[in-house]
Amino acid sequence: MTKAELVAAINSKTGIEREVVLNTIEAFMDQVKNSLEGGEDVHLRGFGSFLVKHRAQKTGRILKNNTTIMIPAHDIPFFKPADVFVDKVKNRPKKTI
Repeated sequence: MTKAELVAAINSKTGIEREVVLNTIEAFMDQVKNSLEGGEDVHLRGFGSFLVKHRAQKTGRILKNNTTIMIPAHDIPFFKPADVFVDKVKNRPKKTI
């Protein structure tokens, strides 16, 4: 599902204008990004958590050149779905082909 499809689905379900829905989704994404950039996690009960994970320094390889490189320690954004969300996805009906 793309952002445009998400906006259309929310618009048809709630009747809220597409532009308002798009602005709301954009504001939500900006706030999540700003919070994670500031080192603050975002928790949405029943949906999941947007977290910042720290990756330690490690050794990597460039296979093309057969050389070893050091990958520095860094932080990455991470989404951890709520258990309820995971259960619903695991137990959904299977699609038939």
